[in-house]
Amino acid sequence: MAYSSLAEFVSKLEAENELVRIASPVKIDLEITALADREMKAPGGGKALLIEKPVLANGSVSLFPVLINAFGSARRMAISLNVESVDQVADQLSFLMKAKPPRSAAEAWELLKQGIDVIHARPAKVKSGPCKDVIIRFDQGETPTFDLRSLPILKCWPKDGGPFVTLPNVYTQDPDTGIRNVGMYRMQIYDGQSTGMHWQIHKVAARHGKRYYETGKRMPVTVCLGGDPVMTFAATAPLPDGLDEVMLGGFLRKKSVPLVKCETNDLEIPANSDFVLEGYVDPSEPLRAEGPFGDHTGFYTPVDNYPVFHLTAITHRKDAIYPATIVGKPPMEDFYLGTASVKIFLPVFRMNFPEIVDLALPAEGVFHNLVFVSIKKQYPYQAYKIMHGLWGMGQMMFTKIVVVVDEHVDVHNTSEVLFHLCANIDPQRDSLFTKGPCDSLDHAPTLPNIGSHIGFDATTKLPGEGYQRGWPDEVSLPREFLSDIEKRFPRQ
Repeated sequence: MAYSSLAEFVSKLEAENELVRIASPVKIDLEITALADREMKAPGGGKALLIEKPVLANGSVSLFPVLINAFGSARRMAISLNVESVDQVADQLSFLMKAKPPRSAAEAWELLKQGIDVIHARPAKVKSGPCKDVIIRFDQGETPTFDLRSLPILKCWPKDGGPFVTLPNVYTQDPDTGIRNVGMYRMQIYDGQSTGMHWQIHKVAARHGKRYYETGKRMPVTVCLGGDPVMTFAATAPLPDGLDEVMLGGFLRKKSVPLVKCETNDLEIPANSDFVLEGYVDPSEPLRAEGPFGDHTGFYTPVDNYPVFHLTAITHRKDAIYPATIVGKPPMEDFYLGTASVKIFLPVFRMNFPEIVDLALPAEGVFHNLVFVSIKKQYPYQAYKIMHGLWGMGQMMFTKIVVVVDEHVDVHNTSEVLFHLCANIDPQRDSLFTKGPCDSLDHAPTLPNIGSHIGFDATTKLPGEGYQRGWPDEVSLPREFLSDIEKRFPRQ
């Protein structure tokens, strides 16, 4: 069953021995980071942490516990999506994409079952929900005693510009089409009622914002925290522009996402959210300095100018839990979110490139920097086709290094990929440089947002690629022989 709250997800993690409660007071300033970083770098991603008494900047204990590292293992990612393995979701998506008219009653029943999940993708509108248990408004001239500083928002790293909201689901709407987008953009706290809104120029929300800036109209923005963890995953998923993350959430949770209208703008958000921050971005207002911030690159990203988000209301559940993460030198929690995205959306890649066998984003590449892809090679220069294709797909445009290997190579085994990379390439013959957009957070390019990319063809070379020496076979023992040895001489 789908989770109705973050608290329900916490209970499930605890039942599965995937959560540790920290009962002692822990400061939101760096101390939670220290605990979380240690846990994230433990074997297999450690455990989720529930900080029961986060200590605010003023020294008081927050009313709300902090959940961190909730997605930080393959097992917890599966639990967040309510499946035994993320592979199940990928298999289901693959089935739907390849579905043909049924030839038997069994096939018809299977198609019907998958179709029911598609029906659930459509959200359900409701009049109210637990996210409105408590409503605090800032648009009526009063000065509430509860504001952003009342929430246990972390200062993650020593040189950060301040506390940052790190797991926000940011809801915006295209002013021309009305199409919704849910993204995840860090939010630096400026004061009790305003934050930065770090949507980079390549992001969908930035495109929405550009249209509001052109019209001069105030842009409604709402930020949700917590609720069903599937919506946090959906906000990070690499969906093409125009596809609705809420529908993806409904498909994944096998139950329609209940949407409720905000109190101070017309956006609709999940009614089971733990916290809802309603507000706006004003196009007439100058951009404001945001940062620095210790980011997923493992470095501090510098101060830059971004829009200001102004708060008009906070609503929350009575039993709300504040979700957070930290990013930094890998491995971190975000690695498991990224890995799940790759697994789930691999069928989409294969629809475009059927020769792809598998694809991996190693932790050391911090998402975009490094991609390993294995292919079933059939013709010369096929590896280069894959490089160009990947660079043309969504956020893959940011990938600095693409390594293409043969189908038998396990791309999830970095040592195996590096062996074939070192063994199979002639650097001048088998490398490809190109130019394109770069991640705004990447400090390496000479100019921001633009730079170069390199691809390596580490596949077996064909005569049509100029190789005339006769490619050697790899050293190995026959599989059947090894199986017989295992039976006769079992490991002690």
